[in-house]
Amino acid sequence: MAHATFTSEGQNMESFRLLSGHKIPAVGLGTWRSGSQATHAVVTALVEGGYRHIDTAWEYGDQREVGQGIKRAMHTGLERRDLFVTSKLCTELSPERVRPALQNTLKELQLEYLDLYLIHWPFRLREGASKPPKAGDVLDFDMEGVWREMENLAKDNLVRNIGVCNFTVTKLNKLLEFAELIPSVCQMEMHPGWRNDTMLEFCKKNEIHVTAYSPLGSQEGGRDLIHDQTVDRIAKKLNKTPGQVLVKWGLQRGTSVIPKSLNPERIKENIKVFDWVIPEKDFQALNSITDQKRVMDGEDIFVNKTEGPFRSVADLWDHED
Repeated sequence: MAHATFTSEGQNMESFRLLSGHKIPAVGLGTWRSGSQATHAVVTALVEGGYRHIDTAWEYGDQREVGQGIKRAMHTGLERRDLFVTSKLCTELSPERVRPALQNTLKELQLEYLDLYLIHWPFRLREGASKPPKAGDVLDFDMEGVWREMENLAKDNLVRNIGVCNFTVTKLNKLLEFAELIPSVCQMEMHPGWRNDTMLEFCKKNEIHVTAYSPLGSQEGGRDLIHDQTVDRIAKKLNKTPGQVLVKWGLQRGTSVIPKSLNPERIKENIKVFDWVIPEKDFQALNSITDQKRVMDGEDIFVNKTEGPFRSVADLWDHED
Protein backbone atom coordinates (compact mmCIF):
# COMPACT_ATOMS: atom_id res chain seq x y z
CA MET A 1 0.00 0.00 0.00
CA ALA A 2 1.10 3.57 -0.60
CA HIS A 3 1.35 5.38 2.70
CA ALA A 4 2.07 8.95 3.69
CA THR A 5 4.63 7.66 6.18
CA PHE A 6 8.21 6.86 5.26
CA THR A 7 10.32 3.76 5.69
CA SER A 8 14.05 4.08 6.21
CA GLU A 9 16.29 3.34 3.26
CA GLY A 10 19.61 3.95 4.95
CA GLN A 11 21.86 6.99 4.59
CA ASN A 12 18.89 9.17 5.51
CA MET A 13 16.94 8.16 2.39
CA GLU A 14 13.26 7.38 2.77
CA SER A 15 10.70 5.64 0.60
CA PHE A 16 7.05 4.81 0.06
CA ARG A 17 5.75 1.26 -0.25
CA LEU A 18 3.75 0.58 -3.40
CA LEU A 19 0.78 -1.74 -3.90
CA SER A 20 3.17 -4.22 -5.51
CA GLY A 21 5.23 -4.40 -2.32
CA HIS A 22 8.20 -2.63 -3.91
CA LYS A 23 9.48 0.62 -2.44
CA ILE A 24 9.91 3.88 -4.37
CA PRO A 25 12.52 6.31 -3.00
CA ALA A 26 10.84 9.49 -1.80
CA VAL A 27 13.07 11.85 -3.80
CA GLY A 28 14.30 11.20 -7.32
CA LEU A 29 16.13 13.12 -10.02
CA GLY A 30 14.01 14.37 -12.90
CA THR A 31 15.81 14.49 -16.25
CA TRP A 32 13.36 16.33 -18.54
CA ARG A 33 15.25 18.08 -21.36
CA SER A 34 18.61 17.43 -19.71
CA GLY A 35 20.25 16.49 -23.01
CA SER A 36 23.98 15.85 -22.97
CA GLN A 37 24.18 17.11 -19.38
CA ALA A 38 22.02 14.23 -18.14
CA THR A 39 25.00 11.90 -17.66
CA HIS A 40 26.79 14.22 -15.25
CA ALA A 41 23.57 15.08 -13.42
CA VAL A 42 22.78 11.38 -12.87
CA VAL A 43 26.31 10.61 -11.65
CA THR A 44 26.19 13.59 -9.29
CA ALA A 45 22.80 12.52 -7.94
CA LEU A 46 23.65 8.86 -7.43
CA VAL A 47 27.27 9.08 -6.32
CA GLU A 48 27.45 12.41 -4.48
CA GLY A 49 23.85 13.18 -3.60
CA GLY A 50 22.69 9.82 -2.30
CA TYR A 51 19.76 9.59 -4.73
CA ARG A 52 18.50 6.13 -5.66
CA HIS A 53 15.61 7.15 -7.92
CA ILE A 54 16.08 8.36 -11.51
CA ASP A 55 13.15 9.43 -13.70
CA THR A 56 13.38 9.66 -17.49
CA ALA A 57 11.25 9.09 -20.60
CA TRP A 58 11.71 8.17 -24.24
CA GLU A 59 10.23 11.53 -25.21
CA TYR A 60 12.96 13.42 -23.34
CA GLY A 61 15.51 12.24 -25.87
CA ASP A 62 18.20 11.71 -23.23
CA GLN A 63 17.81 8.07 -22.21
CA ARG A 64 21.23 7.14 -23.64
CA GLU A 65 22.88 9.84 -21.53
CA VAL A 66 20.87 8.80 -18.46
CA GLY A 67 21.92 5.20 -19.04
CA GLN A 68 25.56 6.22 -19.26
CA GLY A 69 25.22 8.04 -15.96
CA ILE A 70 23.67 5.00 -14.28
CA LYS A 71 26.42 2.76 -15.65
CA ARG A 72 29.16 5.10 -14.40
CA ALA A 73 27.52 5.23 -10.97
CA MET A 74 27.35 1.45 -10.81
CA HIS A 75 31.06 1.29 -11.62
CA THR A 76 31.63 3.09 -8.30
CA GLY A 77 30.01 0.21 -6.43
CA LEU A 78 26.28 0.90 -6.55
CA GLU A 79 24.22 -2.18 -7.30
CA ARG A 80 21.26 -2.31 -9.67
CA ARG A 81 18.95 -3.68 -6.97
CA ASP A 82 19.52 -0.51 -4.93
CA LEU A 83 18.30 1.76 -7.74
CA PHE A 84 14.79 2.70 -8.84
CA VAL A 85 14.60 3.67 -12.52
CA THR A 86 11.44 5.04 -14.14
CA SER A 87 10.73 5.60 -17.82
CA LYS A 88 7.63 6.23 -19.89
CA LEU A 89 5.84 4.97 -22.98
CA CYS A 90 5.53 7.69 -25.60
CA THR A 91 2.40 9.03 -27.31
CA GLU A 92 2.49 6.64 -30.29
CA LEU A 93 0.24 4.40 -28.20
CA SER A 94 -1.01 1.13 -29.62
CA PRO A 95 -0.79 -2.38 -28.13
CA GLU A 96 1.71 -3.73 -30.65
CA ARG A 97 4.13 -0.88 -29.93
CA VAL A 98 4.33 -1.33 -26.15
CA ARG A 99 6.90 -4.13 -25.94
CA PRO A 100 9.18 -2.81 -28.72
CA ALA A 101 9.11 0.63 -27.07
CA LEU A 102 10.19 -0.84 -23.75
CA GLN A 103 12.91 -2.92 -25.41
CA ASN A 104 14.26 0.23 -27.06
CA THR A 105 14.20 2.06 -23.73
CA LEU A 106 16.04 -0.79 -21.98
CA LYS A 107 18.66 -0.77 -24.74
CA GLU A 108 19.18 2.98 -24.45
CA LEU A 109 19.42 2.79 -20.65
CA GLN A 110 21.64 -0.33 -20.76
CA LEU A 111 19.35 -2.06 -18.29
CA GLU A 112 17.64 -5.45 -18.14
CA TYR A 113 14.48 -4.20 -16.44
CA LEU A 114 12.74 -1.04 -15.24
CA ASP A 115 11.43 -0.47 -11.76
CA LEU A 116 8.53 1.57 -13.13
CA TYR A 117 7.07 2.03 -16.63
CA LEU A 118 4.40 4.68 -17.13
CA ILE A 119 1.97 5.61 -19.91
CA HIS A 120 3.33 9.12 -20.47
CA TRP A 121 0.13 10.77 -21.78
CA PRO A 122 -3.28 9.10 -22.25
CA PHE A 123 -3.44 10.08 -25.92
CA ARG A 124 -2.29 8.46 -29.13
CA LEU A 125 -0.65 10.54 -31.84
CA ARG A 126 0.04 9.44 -35.37
CA GLU A 127 3.73 8.72 -35.95
CA GLY A 128 5.41 11.91 -37.09
CA ALA A 129 2.48 14.03 -35.89
CA SER A 130 2.86 17.79 -35.68
CA LYS A 131 2.89 19.50 -32.31
CA PRO A 132 0.31 20.88 -31.90
CA PRO A 133 -1.46 18.24 -34.00
CA LYS A 134 -3.05 18.78 -37.38
CA ALA A 135 -6.33 17.19 -38.43
CA GLY A 136 -6.03 13.42 -38.19
CA ASP A 137 -2.90 13.47 -36.02
CA VAL A 138 -4.79 12.39 -32.85
CA LEU A 139 -5.86 8.75 -33.16
CA ASP A 140 -8.12 6.53 -31.08
CA PHE A 141 -6.37 5.29 -27.93
CA ASP A 142 -7.02 1.64 -27.11
CA MET A 143 -6.47 2.10 -23.38
CA GLU A 144 -7.42 -1.46 -22.45
CA GLY A 145 -5.26 -3.01 -25.16
CA VAL A 146 -2.24 -0.91 -24.18
CA TRP A 147 -2.73 -1.63 -20.48
CA ARG A 148 -2.93 -5.38 -21.14
CA GLU A 149 0.47 -5.15 -22.82
CA MET A 150 1.82 -3.14 -19.88
CA GLU A 151 0.55 -5.89 -17.57
CA ASN A 152 2.30 -8.50 -19.72
CA LEU A 153 5.59 -6.63 -19.32
CA ALA A 154 5.17 -6.85 -15.56
CA LYS A 155 4.27 -10.54 -15.73
CA ASP A 156 7.42 -11.15 -17.78
CA ASN A 157 9.52 -9.29 -15.16
CA LEU A 158 10.69 -6.72 -17.68
CA VAL A 159 9.19 -4.03 -15.46
CA ARG A 160 8.53 -4.30 -11.74
CA ASN A 161 5.72 -1.77 -11.62
CA ILE A 162 3.42 -0.16 -14.14
CA GLY A 163 1.53 3.10 -13.89
CA VAL A 164 0.22 6.21 -15.58
CA CYS A 165 1.14 9.84 -16.01
CA ASN A 166 -1.00 12.91 -16.76
CA PHE A 167 -4.28 11.06 -16.30
CA THR A 168 -7.54 12.61 -15.12
CA VAL A 169 -9.96 11.08 -12.61
CA THR A 170 -12.22 10.21 -15.57
CA LYS A 171 -9.46 8.34 -17.41
CA LEU A 172 -8.11 6.64 -14.30
CA ASN A 173 -11.63 5.48 -13.39
CA LYS A 174 -11.95 4.00 -16.88
CA LEU A 175 -8.65 2.15 -16.51
CA LEU A 176 -9.58 0.76 -13.09
CA GLU A 177 -12.72 -0.81 -14.58
CA PHE A 178 -10.65 -3.35 -16.55
CA ALA A 179 -7.18 -3.36 -14.97
CA GLU A 180 -5.97 -6.70 -13.64
CA LEU A 181 -2.90 -4.94 -12.23
CA ILE A 182 -3.82 -1.69 -10.49
CA PRO A 183 -1.35 1.10 -11.36
CA SER A 184 1.38 1.27 -8.73
CA VAL A 185 2.01 4.95 -9.44
CA CYS A 186 0.24 7.92 -10.96
CA GLN A 187 2.73 10.65 -11.86
CA MET A 188 1.41 14.18 -12.28
CA GLU A 189 2.35 17.83 -11.96
CA MET A 190 2.12 18.97 -8.34
CA HIS A 191 3.48 21.97 -6.45
CA PRO A 192 1.93 24.72 -4.29
CA GLY A 193 1.07 26.59 -7.51
CA TRP A 194 -0.82 23.55 -8.84
CA ARG A 195 -1.89 21.35 -5.97
CA ASN A 196 -4.03 18.99 -8.06
CA ASP A 197 -5.98 18.07 -4.92
CA THR A 198 -8.76 16.11 -6.65
CA MET A 199 -6.38 13.67 -8.33
CA LEU A 200 -4.30 13.30 -5.18
CA GLU A 201 -7.33 12.37 -3.10
CA PHE A 202 -8.64 9.99 -5.77
CA CYS A 203 -5.29 8.18 -5.90
CA LYS A 204 -5.05 7.95 -2.11
CA LYS A 205 -8.57 6.49 -1.99
CA ASN A 206 -7.53 3.82 -4.51
CA GLU A 207 -4.13 3.18 -2.86
CA ILE A 208 -2.25 4.41 -5.94
CA HIS A 209 0.97 6.19 -5.03
CA VAL A 210 1.53 9.65 -6.50
CA THR A 211 4.82 11.02 -7.81
CA ALA A 212 4.93 14.80 -8.21
CA TYR A 213 6.77 16.21 -11.22
CA SER A 214 7.73 19.87 -11.73
CA PRO A 215 7.72 20.28 -7.91
CA LEU A 216 9.64 23.56 -8.18
CA GLY A 217 7.35 25.03 -10.82
CA SER A 218 9.10 26.36 -13.90
CA GLN A 219 10.62 29.65 -14.95
CA GLU A 220 9.95 28.65 -18.58
CA GLY A 221 6.34 27.83 -17.82
CA GLY A 222 5.64 31.09 -16.05
CA ARG A 223 5.20 29.49 -12.62
CA ASP A 224 8.48 30.28 -10.90
CA LEU A 225 7.93 29.06 -7.34
CA ILE A 226 11.60 29.32 -6.43
CA HIS A 227 11.08 33.09 -6.26
CA ASP A 228 7.54 33.02 -4.86
CA GLN A 229 7.18 35.36 -1.86
CA THR A 230 5.48 32.77 0.36
CA VAL A 231 8.02 30.07 -0.47
CA ASP A 232 10.91 32.48 0.05
CA ARG A 233 9.57 33.65 3.40
CA ILE A 234 9.19 30.10 4.70
CA ALA A 235 12.62 29.08 3.37
CA LYS A 236 14.30 31.96 5.21
CA LYS A 237 12.39 31.19 8.39
CA LEU A 238 13.49 27.54 8.32
CA ASN A 239 17.00 28.30 7.06
CA LYS A 240 16.39 26.13 4.00
CA THR A 241 16.49 26.79 0.26
CA PRO A 242 13.21 27.43 -1.60
CA GLY A 243 13.83 24.20 -3.51
CA GLN A 244 14.10 22.22 -0.28
CA VAL A 245 10.84 23.73 0.99
CA LEU A 246 9.04 22.82 -2.23
CA VAL A 247 10.36 19.26 -2.20
CA LYS A 248 9.47 18.85 1.47
CA TRP A 249 5.94 20.16 0.83
CA GLY A 250 5.42 17.29 -1.62
CA LEU A 251 6.75 14.71 0.83
CA GLN A 252 4.52 15.98 3.60
CA ARG A 253 1.52 15.49 1.30
CA GLY A 254 2.48 11.83 0.89
CA THR A 255 3.93 12.02 -2.61
CA SER A 256 7.35 11.12 -3.91
CA VAL A 257 9.00 14.04 -5.70
CA ILE A 258 11.32 14.24 -8.74
CA PRO A 259 12.94 17.70 -8.89
CA LYS A 260 15.03 18.36 -11.98
CA SER A 261 18.33 20.21 -11.81
CA LEU A 262 21.60 20.24 -13.72
CA ASN A 263 23.40 22.24 -11.04
CA PRO A 264 25.47 19.87 -8.85
CA GLU A 265 24.94 21.90 -5.69
CA ARG A 266 21.18 22.19 -6.27
CA ILE A 267 20.97 18.46 -6.93
CA LYS A 268 22.63 17.75 -3.59
CA GLU A 269 20.56 20.38 -1.76
CA ASN A 270 17.21 19.13 -3.06
CA ILE A 271 17.50 15.77 -1.30
CA LYS A 272 18.44 17.15 2.13
CA VAL A 273 14.85 17.10 3.29
CA PHE A 274 14.52 14.16 5.67
CA ASP A 275 15.51 15.47 9.10
CA TRP A 276 13.10 18.41 9.45
CA VAL A 277 9.47 19.33 8.80
CA ILE A 278 7.56 22.34 7.56
CA PRO A 279 5.49 23.56 10.55
CA GLU A 280 1.73 23.21 10.10
CA LYS A 281 1.09 26.95 9.85
CA ASP A 282 3.67 27.32 7.08
CA PHE A 283 2.48 24.14 5.37
CA GLN A 284 -1.04 25.57 5.24
CA ALA A 285 0.32 28.87 3.90
CA LEU A 286 1.79 26.93 0.96
CA ASN A 287 -1.55 25.16 0.54
CA SER A 288 -3.26 28.55 0.34
CA ILE A 289 -1.41 29.99 -2.67
CA THR A 290 -4.35 31.11 -4.79
CA ASP A 291 -2.86 31.52 -8.28
CA GLN A 292 -3.29 27.92 -9.45
CA LYS A 293 -2.10 26.94 -12.93
CA ARG A 294 -0.26 24.13 -14.62
CA VAL A 295 3.24 24.39 -16.04
CA MET A 296 2.72 21.37 -18.32
CA ASP A 297 -0.84 21.77 -19.59
CA GLY A 298 -0.26 19.81 -22.82
CA GLU A 299 -1.53 22.61 -25.06
CA ASP A 300 1.53 22.70 -27.31
CA ILE A 301 1.39 18.92 -27.78
CA PHE A 302 -2.29 18.08 -28.18
CA VAL A 303 -4.56 21.12 -28.59
CA ASN A 304 -5.82 22.12 -32.05
CA LYS A 305 -8.22 25.01 -31.48
CA THR A 306 -9.87 24.76 -34.89
CA GLU A 307 -9.88 21.07 -35.81
CA GLY A 308 -9.79 19.25 -32.46
CA PRO A 309 -10.44 16.72 -31.11
CA PHE A 310 -8.99 18.71 -28.20
CA ARG A 311 -9.89 22.34 -28.87
CA SER A 312 -8.83 23.61 -25.45
CA VAL A 313 -6.76 22.66 -22.43
CA ALA A 314 -10.05 22.02 -20.61
CA ASP A 315 -10.97 19.42 -23.25
CA LEU A 316 -7.63 17.76 -22.69
CA TRP A 317 -8.16 17.46 -18.93
CA ASP A 318 -11.81 16.35 -19.15
CA HIS A 319 -12.98 19.69 -17.75
CA GLU A 320 -11.96 18.53 -14.27
CA ASP A 321 -9.88 21.55 -13.25
